[in-house]
Amino acid sequence: MGSAQLLDALRRAAGAGAVRTDEAALALAASDLFATGARPLAVVRPDDSRGVAATIAAATGRGIAVLPRGGGLSYTAGYASPTPDAILVDLGGLNRILTIAADDLYITVQAGVTWKQIDEALRPLGLRLPFFGTFSGAGATVGGGLSHGALFFGSARYGGAADIALALEVALADGTLLRTGMGALAQGAKPVLRSFGPDLTGLLTHDGGAFGIKTEATLRLIRAPAHTDYASFNFADLVSASAALSAIAREEIAEDIYILDAESVNAATQVSVAQKAQGAWAIARSGGGPLGAARALWSIAKGGLRRVPDGGYCVNVVLAGRSARGVADDLAIARELASRCGGDEAAPLVPRVARADLFANLNGVLDQRGGRWAALNCKVAHSEAQAVIAGFDRIMAPHAAAMARHGITVTRLCSALGSLAYSFECVFHWQDEWLPLHRQAAEASFLAGLTEPAANPAARDLVATLRADTVALFRSLGGASNQIGRTYPFIEALSPAPAALLRQVKATLDPKGLMNPGVLGL
Repeated sequence: MGSAQLLDALRRAAGAGAVRTDEAALALAASDLFATGARPLAVVRPDDSRGVAATIAAATGRGIAVLPRGGGLSYTAGYASPTPDAILVDLGGLNRILTIAADDLYITVQAGVTWKQIDEALRPLGLRLPFFGTFSGAGATVGGGLSHGALFFGSARYGGAADIALALEVALADGTLLRTGMGALAQGAKPVLRSFGPDLTGLLTHDGGAFGIKTEATLRLIRAPAHTDYASFNFADLVSASAALSAIAREEIAEDIYILDAESVNAATQVSVAQKAQGAWAIARSGGGPLGAARALWSIAKGGLRRVPDGGYCVNVVLAGRSARGVADDLAIARELASRCGGDEAAPLVPRVARADLFANLNGVLDQRGGRWAALNCKVAHSEAQAVIAGFDRIMAPHAAAMARHGITVTRLCSALGSLAYSFECVFHWQDEWLPLHRQAAEASFLAGLTEPAANPAARDLVATLRADTVALFRSLGGASNQIGRTYPFIEALSPAPAALLRQVKATLDPKGLMNPGVLGL
């Protein structure tokens, strides 16, 4: 059947205005922040679950692959198609919050809802998600986060997106809508338990859309903490900073713990007086009041004067709880542990502003000079942190001259994922032409102040080589990664029994192999 018949079928499934085949839509659909795949035949933006299911069935029934896209802020080829015989399903139309159950502490949302939308809806009610979003939460969606392992705000205590999921609705390859958790019961029930028998919710998270497209999710809520405090500690090197991070994480006293290198922190502190005032005003809006804003402005001013030592690292900690006394006691523990590891306490500029001005914009898809970046991450036990740090430094060392020649730099962002896991993230930076997503995600006013760099294929190729070497290192260390996409080895890294089981699940749910083919190696 030809493309005209396919497009007609898609319009019947999702609505005439939901199907796009124009150049801009197809170019945006073909690439993320790093990888570029084949252009799909069409981009379809349904506005409800039934539209997603009907769209999938219309495509797969004709042998056409289906790629899901949420916020699109991937750098691991999560939706970059390996084939032109595909359509992309844009979940941005499923952007409604369906239920907030304040008494039962859960929220049900469509998959295209952003973490920012949820935070803004819950804040006036005194409620919050335990894990409540990523740095890119203004654009990153719940469906994408559950598919690719979103984490950050709240993750040191509560884990990531999958850890707070109670139930899902997933559109399968044949157009079936599958519900998990208590929603799987024939007569229905409030989704307050994730497991009623085997955990189907867990099976369908972190799958990258290989098993189906998430259309709804129910997430657990908590009462918003009444008191929050912050701390930052400077360290001479990443080894000692990581030792402090792990020590604090094991105590389970912090919601966020993360390490930034000197370059990242010092760049953040070199801001104008107007920007400092804006940061203080954001803190005042977040609940600190005029006195809190005054204290924040003083703290920001101090932080701007006290640089992280060159080559050093800063551990940033956010603590929260029901009582000021409890938070103060936890802060005292964090200070003691950081001091034991050689930390020097500094003004907590970074964690204060990060929490006060949540999900502000997506300008961070480019750096302040308009350069590009691409990250990789590895999760290991806290006791294995030093092996990851040393291994990465070792594989980068032979490339130092070539990296300098091509203007490639590396920053590091390390964090705690609960009390058990240490997350190492390396970020490669270089000057290169922008991809469509860079232009679509960043604000026009921000882009207007930049000059787009010229195409730099030599630097881009070297970054690709460095990424491949890094991924191989992570695999050799037995590390886990989030946002697996088509970048990290997964199915081939598994031992035979679980690999065979997941292939059987894939064959059952997607017998033609048309749901995001190639993701996870499936």
